[in-house]
Amino acid sequence: MTFFKKLFSKKKPACVQPAQGKYDVAAYVWPAYTGKEPRSLIFWPEGEGEWQTVRAATPKFEGHMQPRVPQLGYKDEADKKTMEEQIELATSHGVNVFIYDWYWYDGRPFLECCLDGGFLKAKNRDKMKFYLMWANHDANYTWDKRLAEKQDTPVWLGSVDRRQFDIITDRVIEKYFSQSNYYKIAGAPVFCIYDVANLIKGLGGVDKTIQALRAFREKTVKAGFPALHLQVILMGNIVNLSGVDEGLKLSSDIIKKLEFDSATNYQFAHFVNINRDYNAIISDVKRHWKKFSEMDLTYYPHVSVGWDNNPRFSSFRRGVMKNNTPQNVEKAFLAAREEAERLGVSLITVNSWNEWTESSYLLPDDLYGTGYLDAIKKVFSE
Repeated sequence: MTFFKKLFSKKKPACVQPAQGKYDVAAYVWPAYTGKEPRSLIFWPEGEGEWQTVRAATPKFEGHMQPRVPQLGYKDEADKKTMEEQIELATSHGVNVFIYDWYWYDGRPFLECCLDGGFLKAKNRDKMKFYLMWANHDANYTWDKRLAEKQDTPVWLGSVDRRQFDIITDRVIEKYFSQSNYYKIAGAPVFCIYDVANLIKGLGGVDKTIQALRAFREKTVKAGFPALHLQVILMGNIVNLSGVDEGLKLSSDIIKKLEFDSATNYQFAHFVNINRDYNAIISDVKRHWKKFSEMDLTYYPHVSVGWDNNPRFSSFRRGVMKNNTPQNVEKAFLAAREEAERLGVSLITVNSWNEWTESSYLLPDDLYGTGYLDAIKKVFSE
């Protein structure tokens, strides 16, 4: 992947109702490991989704820890049996929420089948909560290894106008918020937005985005929920919104104007230098957690397991996280727990459950087995 407050209120309390135990540990899910999405064939023509790229990964320098091989096998994650197995594995180790990356391109959803056909049809689905992170970034050639060197070429745009936005929000309220195991904070379904700059670009400016988000809240309340909890993904970069609001920067003031309820992160690579030792990275991450928590909204700490997206490219891509062993990642989980206690929150987000081509996953592999999951269980299970 590339790159606040009840309705109209001033300040939201940092309030979470854990799904089980004291903490909610929520792992992002990249729903591309299936051949059941017809439009995915343009990126992965072999018909098994991005498993095609995972299988083809090779080391690019001496000591490069590629390929990564899943212990559970290259299974279809749009299959309910696969997800029943993964739900058992996750919940037995303290991961009790999945955050599904959710896409909308060219007027229709993309990669919904892993959630619809796999997770939501699993017989043990009620063991686990889920919510959506709208990954509203542009899609480019990054997902196609044959063309990834020209990754900036757009395939689909992630920005949408107001008409499309209303279609999207109607869909998620009716189809997903109504699910018995949809994740809620104080009764309000949580909906996370990845690329706020792209959201503003598509809707035509900050003021029009405020109007659209308020309408989304009103529709959610009308559907029978006490409120809508809007969450934003924070990144360290400043985004210039060329062609929308001249000279506009994505500052904390704009985030505040948009009335988001909470914030978290998606990946360490978005706000710190990851091309170094994991322990050094965590020192920087802690400073960013403090900065993020000083914004006028609830902040939920985030931990990334790793970063190395070389499987998606034929040539070497600079930026490989080093020494991210389960023992060192456990230290990050401990730090996140301490930060959550300091902030008085109970939700921690993790990248990720299954980002194999970015080398950031909790699922067991041939290198560390269940080491990352064991670290979560040790830190977060009561």
